[in-house]
Amino acid sequence: MSKYTNFNKSLEQRFIKYAKIDTQSDPASSTCPSTEKQKNLGKNLVQELLEIGISDAEMDENGYVYGTIPATSEKKLPVIFFCSHMDTSPDCSGENVKPIIHDNYQGQDLILPDDPSIVLKMAEHKDLKHQIGNDIITASGTTLLGADNKAGLAAIMEAASFLMKNQTVQHGTIKILFTPDEEIGRGVDKVNLTKLGADFGYTIDGETLGSIEDETFSADGAVLLINGVSTHPGFAKGKMESAIKIMADIIAALPKETLTPEATHQKEGFIHPVSFSGQVEQAEAHFIIRDFTDEKLAEHGEFLEETVKTIMRNYPNSTYSLEIKAQYRNMKQVLDKYPKIVEYGVEAIERASIVAKPQSIRGGTDGSRLSYMGLPCPNIFAGEHAFHSKQEWVSVQDMEKAVQTIINIAMIWEEKG
Repeated sequence: MSKYTNFNKSLEQRFIKYAKIDTQSDPASSTCPSTEKQKNLGKNLVQELLEIGISDAEMDENGYVYGTIPATSEKKLPVIFFCSHMDTSPDCSGENVKPIIHDNYQGQDLILPDDPSIVLKMAEHKDLKHQIGNDIITASGTTLLGADNKAGLAAIMEAASFLMKNQTVQHGTIKILFTPDEEIGRGVDKVNLTKLGADFGYTIDGETLGSIEDETFSADGAVLLINGVSTHPGFAKGKMESAIKIMADIIAALPKETLTPEATHQKEGFIHPVSFSGQVEQAEAHFIIRDFTDEKLAEHGEFLEETVKTIMRNYPNSTYSLEIKAQYRNMKQVLDKYPKIVEYGVEAIERASIVAKPQSIRGGTDGSRLSYMGLPCPNIFAGEHAFHSKQEWVSVQDMEKAVQTIINIAMIWEEKG
């Protein structure tokens, strides 16, 4: 792989360019993309794709970027695609991101200059112990970095540039897909599968070096609406039933030692209230429900409704509605039918001289939904860490290994015919 290892500087520059472009998505918006500013990055990506020779690169009206790396092999091969998302999380500011490069990291605390209270410590970020001598990129302390998923964007773009310049590398047709709004669960809502024209693919949106994820949460979203009884507070005795207090009782009645994100790990699921608004007369809360099996997911939804019914008995003049909708499902149920997709991904990682780490992800990716849309799609590491926070960081060398892995995947599918 020695001839594929000179990506560091261009990869670093590419990532920093993308990180500086504000692409936060907005769950309150009904448009696609949810924020027009995501298209600013999309336009940049299209221009770069055209410059490296990908002549069909385009962004559609919904902010999806498509492109094709033509086959160099004469074999009849499946069409694979690589996918990353352009948006960053609404959980933390993505405006005026100032990436900082910490060259030749030696294990020291990384104090972020715009807010010295934000400190990255090896004791709190376990993967930093594997980064000695590497170059770490963080934000400045007031924003997230955007490595989730601009590290994936940079890796795919770098691999695409390499493959377009090195026509002797044998591979089949490769499609590129960059999506908006993944962070708010809408990443593939309006993807054009005909335009994509692929058989399966890989999202490049994982964390630890060497990880390949073939299993995700199954996910539902729930909206609970409480209709209380509002009266003048001076004359409320025996009459008022505050929707705010009813909702608070319901949330307080949910388990605190189990079934909550802060008390679960590995294969344990949860019910998580993510927003709450209202007045005395009416209140609304949004929940996310997660587990690795559809059966347990359904049980959690039933538990939430039983909790609501129990609390509502204390408020006989109030009513509620609870709507639970599917968001995505565990992609392992699909990927187990196509074992070579994951097997070749593991081999590609190992050819990059790193240990492959097949694992589950306590979350979801665009690949979760794409798998159920007929495009089996495991998730490959991009090197992003502490995402959705001001402590987010990425290693340039880990991103470089992601580039090598993408190239290896393309070569292995050609070699195996």
